[in-house]
Amino acid sequence: MSALWIAHVTVTDEAAYMEYAKRATGAIAEHGGAFLVRGGAYEQLEGKDRPRNVVARFPSLQAAHDCYHSAAYQEALSFARGAAERDLVIVEEI
Repeated sequence: MSALWIAHVTVTDEAAYMEYAKRATGAIAEHGGAFLVRGGAYEQLEGKDRPRNVVARFPSLQAAHDCYHSAAYQEALSFARGAAERDLVIVEEI
């Protein structure tokens, strides 16, 4: 069963966050992930507003989990720490 990686982000350091995004793209692709949403227009209906929204689909919950914990993604993530406020969840599709 496929899984979605859903992130809601407020970027506070554009240059550092763009380096994260560049590096994370490769790590996500290496684990079979494909972006469905990467920014774009949105409407906040409930909860905390975060102006950047990202959704990636992975072939499985395990693949999404393995991507997050991979050395390549963790290296990319080091650029996002301190450069953004983020919420990230992985959910299995039905």
